[in-house]
Amino acid sequence: MPRTKPTRKTDVIGNLDLNPEDAVPYFRESLQQEKFFVKPPNWDSPGDSIEMLFLSNQREYEQMTILKKELFETAKNQAEINCTRIQKMYKTQDRLRKRFIEVNSFIKDCADKRRSAEKAIQHESELHEELTGGIDECNSSIKELDAFRNDLKRTVKEFEPYERVLDDVVKVSDIFESPKDCMDRCDALSNARPSGNQQTGNAEDTRN
Repeated sequence: MPRTKPTRKTDVIGNLDLNPEDAVPYFRESLQQEKFFVKPPNWDSPGDSIEMLFLSNQREYEQMTILKKELFETAKNQAEINCTRIQKMYKTQDRLRKRFIEVNSFIKDCADKRRSAEKAIQHESELHEELTGGIDECNSSIKELDAFRNDLKRTVKEFEPYERVLDDVVKVSDIFESPKDCMDRCDALSNARPSGNQQTGNAEDTRN
């Protein structure tokens, strides 16, 4: 916007201008006028009348209504989708909870079975050690019995001639009923008859 203040002096080169001390505030005022100046419209351009403002506001309102409807439909669809997702999430959560309970029960059963198996293994190990000791004792006893059996066979074989003699004596004699009867009577006579040392002692007593 051009300046409206008149010039008062001429400078050395002939240009009309204010004195420097008066030019500064007018210069700032001129800058503000250029910055905040509102240019009026041309004579043939329609102005911002009430009717034009109403039409503009009506168009904005219709656009906002359409946008609101679209946003409402989008929100409604999104709500339905979210409800479906929530239901699926609850079903999945229930299934996972049941699965967790089953797996937890299975783990507890496995732990109980493991403890029972460890106890059974320990008991079986102790029983195995005990049976191993008994088997060793039985083997040693069997070895002793085998040795006794061999000695007994050898002794029986050694005394077979005497047995035959006793059988012959029992057959010939009318006194003895069996070989055992003969052996019992011989043992009785041996016990009743004093030994040689006892006879020697009785003879010395008689001499004194």
